[in-house]
Amino acid sequence: MAFWSFPKLSTAQTNDQQKVLFCYGDFYPEQIKGYTYVIVESLHFSREDIHILKQNNTYVFAYISLGEANKDGILYNKIEPYVLQKNEIWNSYVIDIENKETYVALKKEFIYNLEEQGYDGMFLDNIDNYTIYGPTPEKKESLIQFLKEIKELYPSKKLMQNAGLLITEETNPYIDFIAIESIATNYDFDKNNYRLRKEKDFLEMLSELKSIHKKYNIPVILIEYAITKSLYKKVAKRVKPTGWPYFIGNIDLQDIPKTLD
Repeated sequence: MAFWSFPKLSTAQTNDQQKVLFCYGDFYPEQIKGYTYVIVESLHFSREDIHILKQNNTYVFAYISLGEANKDGILYNKIEPYVLQKNEIWNSYVIDIENKETYVALKKEFIYNLEEQGYDGMFLDNIDNYTIYGPTPEKKESLIQFLKEIKELYPSKKLMQNAGLLITEETNPYIDFIAIESIATNYDFDKNNYRLRKEKDFLEMLSELKSIHKKYNIPVILIEYAITKSLYKKVAKRVKPTGWPYFIGNIDLQDIPKTLD
């Protein structure tokens, strides 16, 4: 377990954010209480840990990418012969969900996390890989079939789609929430710089997201990145009026964010 102090959350943060936590690092589950959404990397936690998190929070999700496999992850070792091109930014490889072995390996991850570990649902990353702007749009039908199969197996479990707004019409029957990263912020990976997105671009993205929210009546969760008090306040000023729950933290999502407001 990692050793760090857990900051006390302010009342304003509790009310405005509905308390969303994304943390892919290790932490003591007893310290996390009162969140509406908790999204974690499952390899750090036992079934007993998840039970504690579920007792103290509303929804607890396990992270999984349906578009890429990190080279240091468990999934990569199972599907290494079948991966496609590399994503240099995250040291991950695009997966081929059409491939039978990959499809089965992914399904086993869902079974393990939802049945054996007892998570409330799964956070589905890299869904944008299957849009026309992603590396594998031709494999979209296999993704949809996979989601359909999972939802039929676990109708009471929750699926949270991250990004991939362009294919929401197809994914919508099988997902329960949509998460979207960086509509208010625009992290520069080349310069490792946290920054605010241009207002014009922010408003365009917000308009698109509102349209999808209205059309499909699906809950939205915002994920933003900031590490300074100044940027945090600017981001919060943009996202609070939406009324949607939001998270603001470090881009690597390895630690519990400190209260900056």
